[in-house]
Amino acid sequence: MKLLTALLLMALPYLAAAQKQPLDQAQLLHDVRVLSADSMEGRLSGSKGSKMAQAYILGRFRQLGLKPYGQGYTQHFKIENDKNPVVQATNLIAYLPGSTAKAIVITAHYDHVGIQKGEVYNGADDNASGVGALLAIADYFARHKPQHTLIFAVLDGEEMGLQGANAFLENPPVPLHQLLLNVNMDMLSINDKGELYASGTSHYPSLVPFLRQVKALPQARLVLGHDLPEQGHDDWTSQSDHFQFHKRGIPYVYFGVEDHPHYHQPSDTYAQVNKAFYPAAAALVLDFVRIMDKKASLLPVRQ
Repeated sequence: MKLLTALLLMALPYLAAAQKQPLDQAQLLHDVRVLSADSMEGRLSGSKGSKMAQAYILGRFRQLGLKPYGQGYTQHFKIENDKNPVVQATNLIAYLPGSTAKAIVITAHYDHVGIQKGEVYNGADDNASGVGALLAIADYFARHKPQHTLIFAVLDGEEMGLQGANAFLENPPVPLHQLLLNVNMDMLSINDKGELYASGTSHYPSLVPFLRQVKALPQARLVLGHDLPEQGHDDWTSQSDHFQFHKRGIPYVYFGVEDHPHYHQPSDTYAQVNKAFYPAAAALVLDFVRIMDKKASLLPVRQ
């Protein structure tokens, strides 16, 4: 009995730490595994695999108790460009009401590049990882009521020119002046150096003090950068959906990892996800959203 008591006392700190985990890591990884499965066929906009991914994400929205705007969670739009025929695409939008109508928009695109030359491009990191983190953040705030309204926009058409983000902002669920900040996640799960980049502070330096409050974890830490014009391709300002918010003067932070050998390759599979880094990276983004939910009113007023 004494030995059992001693073992229980030794285990208490670890049990307490587990209880304090803000994210359900098993669910986080499960969401990525499902969305990047071969059955999803690479989630090309307008494809059968895209519709399967939509059904899964909508099921998670309902499971989490997220609210739809109007009659449902879907926002349909057309993608037209010179390289592709007209594509019927779909954004998935939900929200959690806060004590104010002022809103933080959390985005991640769910589309990828489909099947090419008979190979499935699963897009586990790009961007099932962002969608998984978005759902994990929604899960947290479904259990902890936010001060600000949180809009969760899982966007289509990113791979075809940031079309989903543009459609969202052309027909927003709330007036644009109510949008305080965009938190965009695109590729969070593959990095062996423990580095998650937060890009955008050269454009919005008022966000730096808030990002500095995000506490590093043993498996992941924030690094600011990748947002200077002189960096060329390493300037991420226009490289994901946050750019559409930036063009309209809405502050953003883009969370992502640096390019890796699996980017836009059929090797971007669930097997490549860094199972220690990714949950920690998602937790860093959640920490930032929690900070901004409390302090977004301190951001400069947009003109």
